Order: sequence, then C-alpha cells, then structure tokens
Amino acid sequence: MHSMIKIALGVVVGAGLGAAGFAALAQNDPKVGTTVNDPIGPAPDPSSVTATLPKDIKCTGTVGKMQMCYLYGDPAKPGPYMVKYIWYPGNFSKPHYHNNERFAYVVSGTWWTSTSKVYDERTTYPVHAGTVAVDKLKGIHWDGARTGEKEPAVLVLAGTGPNTTQGVDENGKDSGPPR
Repeated sequence: MHSMIKIALGVVVGAGLGAAGFAALAQNDPKVGTTVNDPIGPAPDPSSVTATLPKDIKCTGTVGKMQMCYLYGDPAKPGPYMVKYIWYPGNFSKPHYHNNERFAYVVSGTWWTSTSKVYDERTTYPVHAGTVAVDKLKGIHWDGARTGEKEPAVLVLAGTGPNTTQGVDENGKDSGPPR
C-alpha cells in the first residue's frame, strides 16, 4: 500500500516538474506573452472561424421597446440558432410558450420573468446579469423589463429551430395562431 502511495506521489511530483519546465521554456519563447501593443496577426480563415461585426448584425423590433438580433442561424428555420434580445424598461411579452427548449444567458441588466398564465407585471421575478435560464418545452412564461430599470435587459438565447411562440389565455389555453 505504501509503495502505491509513493508511486502516485512520484507521478504527481514528476508531472508538476514537467509542467514547470514547460512553463520555463514557454517564458523564453518570443511567440509567448505578446501584448495588445504588439502587431496584430492575420484575420482568421473563415473556413475555420467566422466573425460578424456589430454593424452587420441584423435586428428586428423597435429601439425603446424590444429588439431581437440574429447572431447565428434563424429561429424560424431548422437547425441551431442564437439571438440577442434587448428588453427596454417598461416592455413585456404576454403569456406564451415555445415548441422547443431555449437556453438564455442574461448579459446585462435585469430580466423580469413570470410563469403566471395571467398577465400582471407584479408577478414578475428579477433575473440578474450572469444568470442562465431555460425556457422549458411548452413552459408558459412571459418576460421583459420593469419600468424604472436604468438599462435594458440584454440576453442571448440559443435553441434549435424552427421555433414557434404560442400565445395563451388566462386559463393556459392556446390563443391565436402560433407565430
């Protein structure tokens, strides 16, 4: 038993010394440790990494109310998608659900959400920046940003399309056609 502990300890110490040696070599490598003041490298090969500049991101909706910006894919089409929602203070959706799960990350601000079937802004709950949330399959909810917030709630949502939104009445029954 003691010999197994000695062997395990030897492996750990050896790995640590090997890592330390590699770090020492890397510190002497001129390709390691560049700063923002050094020249920039070439743009990434788009067959490996793509980048969309902020000015080229397409958004729908209305500034001051709610905007949805397409970051990747399209929620209306089959396949993965990622969108950014911007909920401006004083604006909310109405109770609804989705045909697929959606995964949200609150980037900034406070996102207010409710699982009540009845629209009453007093039932909304604050979800703060840095939080991850999941719109469960057919889980009734609604969301937005309360009046008085100092900044919009910005969240990134990802899922698999096609995504539909089905409004519901105060009894949780479908209301109108899905959109």
